[in-house]
Amino acid sequence: MEARAVAKFVRIGPRKVRRYLPLVRDKGVEEALAALATQSSPSTETLSKCIASAAANAENNHDMSPDELWISEAKVDEGFRMPRLKPRARGRADRIHKPTCHITIVVSDAGDESEE
Repeated sequence: MEARAVAKFVRIGPRKVRRYLPLVRDKGVEEALAALATQSSPSTETLSKCIASAAANAENNHDMSPDELWISEAKVDEGFRMPRLKPRARGRADRIHKPTCHITIVVSDAGDESEE
């Protein structure tokens, strides 16, 4: 079985979050959270919250054992970019795009790993 958690419209650029995905892919939930705790970035805090949410969903909704959970899929998609205007010289303005992202974490129990 698997459970998922999706954090949508996170106000961090997707490239900044994707940098930390190799730390968590194909690892146990506790190991991934420990790896992210050593990094000091707002991206890792949001990623940790999403992983913890996926683990809680697996435990509460699907009665999976929290000790056997591992991250089977972790991806970050680009959300919409909020257009803003920045004042420039001589009454002009430049467009600034503030990026957002969608973080998707899928956790599975250890039984799925041996079946594949």
